[in-house]
Amino acid sequence: MLTDISSESVAAILPLYITGFLGLSTIAFGVLDGMYQGVSAITRIGAGYASDRLDQPKWVAFVGYGLAAVARAGLLFWSGFAALSTVITADRIGKGIRTAPRDALITVTSDPAHLGHSFGVHRMLDNIGAALGPLIAFVILLVVPDGFHVVFVASLAFAVIGVAVLGLLVPNVRRRRQDAAARPGKVPWRSVARGPMRRVLAAAGILGLVTIGDGFIYLVLQSRSDFAALWFPLLYVGTNVAFLAFAIPLGRLADRVGRGRVFVWGHIGLLAAYVVAVLPLADIASTIMCLVFLGVFYAATDGVLSALVSQLSGPDSRATAIGTAQTVVAVARFASAAGFGILWFAVGREPAMLAVAIVLAIAIPLVAVLLRPILAASHPEEAVAP
Repeated sequence: MLTDISSESVAAILPLYITGFLGLSTIAFGVLDGMYQGVSAITRIGAGYASDRLDQPKWVAFVGYGLAAVARAGLLFWSGFAALSTVITADRIGKGIRTAPRDALITVTSDPAHLGHSFGVHRMLDNIGAALGPLIAFVILLVVPDGFHVVFVASLAFAVIGVAVLGLLVPNVRRRRQDAAARPGKVPWRSVARGPMRRVLAAAGILGLVTIGDGFIYLVLQSRSDFAALWFPLLYVGTNVAFLAFAIPLGRLADRVGRGRVFVWGHIGLLAAYVVAVLPLADIASTIMCLVFLGVFYAATDGVLSALVSQLSGPDSRATAIGTAQTVVAVARFASAAGFGILWFAVGREPAMLAVAIVLAIAIPLVAVLLRPILAASHPEEAVAP
């Protein structure tokens, strides 16, 4: 929660900071947003592997949280495209290091039958922070116009507190302590991408390629909505409040009806957000609808994918499998964000958004067919290998 207050307070102002305050183009924003989405892919698999191999999930995650906190300090001293690229790279590498070990820690302390619910609780706390971060940024900019550096100071403070909480209060629950038969050794890579896991990785990559960053959707809303322009930093709050509201219910639904089903069909929420963003609807109504649909999408896919991958992988390769899936998503979203920035520049915002919506509408049923063995099984591990 504390780390998300830190990261989302910065993410909420980046579109305005980059395109408004610094005066960079939408192509530059697309590249930076793609980096924000995808650079963490560099370390996700390696961090997951290290967590599995060393059986030290807490301390591998600690390194990642610590690096992200150090990166926040860079925002206080540097600006411009090259400097922002460096800071964002360091911050997202930190995210890549921490995510898989943290999710493995959640898995090993959870009841397998309620794994979706456990990840829903985590995402709920995560999104309390994600809602508070943009709200804090909004208040700061309201009181101090162009006070972007004040936001960066607040972000650094919350990041440092979050690292301290992790180091001092969170127990290092270890798999080998719970399983006396487990022995140190190499992680079996073949178990990471075999059978149903190959289908899940392919599906995550395909859908990630048509998932553009939220910042682009908000810039579309801002360009034609006085309401969205006035309350721009709070758009992130709205999305995260919706995410917060739906995280636990959709996590429980995934436990009951199947995590694969909820993951795939949850992308209909993203499709609805794209469509609403380009339709000539009422000012406030279109903005609120778009934020709700985005929140539903994230609640149905973010933690649910980790829960699905956790159940399909063995205890000796769980963090590696989670890191692999997250890497696929991150790389796909990096390509998507960079490509959409170019598409926007070439054809304009509404045609670009409409084109992505059409491709996503085609991709959802195709991915459902790809995952048919998993969607048809009452439990994901029952799915037959292709």
